[in-house]
Order: sequence, then C-alpha cells, then structure tokens
Amino acid sequence: MLVLLPPSEGKATVDRGPGLDLGALSLPGLTPAREAVLAELVDLCSGDAEKAREVLGLSPGLRDEVGKNARLRDAPARPAAEIYTGVLYDNLGPASLSADARRRASASLLVFSALWGAVGFDDPIPAYRLSGGVKLPGIGGLAAHWRDVLAEELPRAAGDGPVLDLRSSAYASMWKPKGALAERTATVRVLQSRVVDGVEKRTVVSHFNKATKGRIVRDLLEAGAAPATLEELHRVLGALGYSVETSKPVAAGRPQRFDVVVGQV
Repeated sequence: MLVLLPPSEGKATVDRGPGLDLGALSLPGLTPAREAVLAELVDLCSGDAEKAREVLGLSPGLRDEVGKNARLRDAPARPAAEIYTGVLYDNLGPASLSADARRRASASLLVFSALWGAVGFDDPIPAYRLSGGVKLPGIGGLAAHWRDVLAEELPRAAGDGPVLDLRSSAYASMWKPKGALAERTATVRVLQSRVVDGVEKRTVVSHFNKATKGRIVRDLLEAGAAPATLEELHRVLGALGYSVETSKPVAAGRPQRFDVVVGQV
C-alpha cells in the first residue's frame, strides 16, 4: 500500500546534517523538475527580498524565510520525517514509531511538496518555504509544473496495491490517479458526529482532520497492515477502531472516498 501525505507549511529548525543531494532522493525521475524549481526559488530569494516575500505569499513576520530559501543548496538536510511538522505529523509521531513501523513508513509513505514533487519519509531534505499555490515568475504554477512528471513516476511507485490519498487540495492537484489506479485509490474525509436534540448531526472536520489522518497512518504502520485491496483496507481500519463508511465513485476510473466518522476532534 502507498500512502500519500501533504507537507506542512512550517518546518523544523535544522542546524546539522549533510548538504542537499538531489540524487539521494526517492523517485529519481523527478530530479530535473526538482532542479528547475530549486534553481528558480534560490534565484528569486537571492534577489529582492520583498518581491520574493510577495511572490511566496509570506507575511512580513516570515521575511526571514526568504533568506533561508536563498541558502537551500548549502543548508543542512535531515530526513523528511524530521523536517515536516504540524498537526498531522504530531499525531503520526515519527520519532516514537517502533523500528518495524518506521521501516514500513520508509517503504510506503510519500510526502508531496511544491519544491521536491514528492519525497520518501527518510529522504534527506533541508527546511524550506514554498507552498503548492505559489506561481514562480519563470515556471508559473507549481501544480502544473509537477503534473506530467508525477504522472510518469507515481504509477510505478504505487505498484499493484491500494493507495491511501491523504493530501490536501493544493497538493492533490499536482497529480490525480487515473484509470485502474484511481479505482484502487481512496481519499479520506473526516466527519464529526454529534447528537443534537436526539438527532445525529454530522459536520465536515476542517483543520483537525489532520489529527485523525495522522493517527490513522500511525495505527496502520504500528499494526503492520498490508492490505491488498481497498476492501481489505476498510476492514483493517474497522479492526483498528475507526468508523469508516465508503462512498462509491461518481464514475468509473475515479477514487473511492472513505468517510471516517469521529465523535471528538
């Protein structure tokens, strides 16, 4: 099974580690596209800092991120699992995974990124600031930049098993599975169930859906789950204590949706 994760906007502070080596990253077919984004980002951030801040959509309080981007080629790199932070990663808890679960994470998790396309959990990367909605002056929209090259690489990475797609919309637009692969893919929506005046009310969880997704990934890794189909994945999640309802695709060649129903967020 392949699990697709969004990145986090904030990154951990890194003060040690080797320098960036694009050749050390997973999915080597992405290297030319990675180099193109990296080169433009470094060039942009090495010039007019205020212009760079505006292009990157950063608030004045994040002005220092421009300088960090300018030094990316020489910045220390650490495994992606240590770089990405935030609610999803806090609940996934990479540092406290068992050794077996961490090996499974390295083999089955891909983190999407506006800068790198997608990276493995143990790929060494520096901290950076670049969101999926940015349009760089030369490259343009980053989702469009990545779409074709990811379409070449991701089907090979997915193999013949199911795909659990936990990406946010900005990163889902970088690559959409098609055909038989789409039919082996499940997206996740988190719903909160509450009883109001004796009637169940369900609402879509927005920000805190990341916490549930992080817990799902952690539980799957620790359980050693290796479902061969989406039906098996649904059963595994149920056995792990999740209330999951499936929605049929709106058409052939489209992903399924798993609705995970929670009482607390």
